[in-house]
Order: sequence, then structure tokens, then C-alpha cells
Amino acid sequence: MSDLSKGKFITLEGGEGVGKSTNLRFITQWLESRGIDYVQTREPGGTPLAEQLRTLLLEKRDEAVDPTAELLMVFAARAQHLSEVIKPALASGKWVVCDRFTDATYAYQGGGRGLDRALIGQLEQTVQGALRPDRVLLLDLDPEIGLQRAATTGEADRFESEQSAFFSKVRAAYRERAEAAPERYALIDASQPLEEVQAHLARELELIAGTQ
Repeated sequence: MSDLSKGKFITLEGGEGVGKSTNLRFITQWLESRGIDYVQTREPGGTPLAEQLRTLLLEKRDEAVDPTAELLMVFAARAQHLSEVIKPALASGKWVVCDRFTDATYAYQGGGRGLDRALIGQLEQTVQGALRPDRVLLLDLDPEIGLQRAATTGEADRFESEQSAFFSKVRAAYRERAEAAPERYALIDASQPLEEVQAHLARELELIAGTQ
């Protein structure tokens, strides 16, 4: 948690097909209904430069992408995003609701790609300093179910085209981080009916708002 922020920094995490888009809309509607000023953003992305890096990261290509190159692009986008969007919004007292953040890097590049977690940690410290989300809302779902859901949303990008073993590692890495720090993570069963998922999200948001 950051001592620089006046606002609240909330991230929504999870693998493919967990329902992040639907639940992001629920979160922002919840904030609007309570008159809470917020910024909604995403990673990779959130600024013109970071969105260009997102395109480079997601598009399929004949050239194999070196995992370390991928990791550095992720953190380059994050550095720009923090500087231009996240830190100013928090400093002005706004909530920031971000579709994925550094937990996704530990999950996808650390778990999925098998990169050294210590290297990710070094880059995290360099780029973010003390800044961490106030609460990570982690939508958890069996990857096989998630991939079936994701297959109905359009053509797969470079990450979505990975094999199921990759996504099993991603899920395991996410769960490992959530279980290691339950005070910062809300592990939400995304296999439940949507009403139950959103009831859990609402409870979490009430708790976060109550700490202001």
C-alpha cells in the first residue's frame, strides 16, 4: 500500500475468461452510485505510449518474443502509466480501478513464462517504489472453463493462443500470491453465478470505502 496516495488503488486480476470486463462495469457503476471520483484504466496500456506497447505485446508474430524482452516491455508500459495516470489520480484523491497490474506480471511472465520472480521484484521496486494496490480483486477460475469462455469473444491474441499448461501456471502463480498475503487480496470464485460474484465484489468495495 502506498503512503503517497490519497485515493484508493484497486486492481482487478485473473486469467482469461474470468469475467473482468463485466465486473469492471459493475465496480465503476458501484463507485458512480456512491459519488466516488475514479479513473478506470488497464495494463498494459492506459496512455498512448503504453497502448502502443500493449499492441506490440499482444499481436501475433512470426518472430519468437524473448521472455525477458516481453517483461521489459511490460514494465516500460507500466512506468509510463504510473507517471501519467495512476500517480496523479491517486494524489488528487481519486480511486484508480485498473484492469490488471503487477500481479499479472508475476502470474504471466513469472508463472507462465517461468521468469525469475526476483528479477520481477527488482523491476517492480525500480518502477513502482513503495506503490502497491490497496486491494487486489482476484477472479479465480479453472483455466479450461476460462478458455472456453474467452473463445467466444473473438480472435485470440498472442497470450490467449498459449496452451492450457501455460494458463494453469498463471492461475497457480496468482493463487500463490493471494494466499501469501490475504490482507491485500480478495480471492473470488468466478465459477459462481454472476450475482454471487458481484455480491462478493460489493462487500469488498464497502470494506475499501470504509477505510477512507
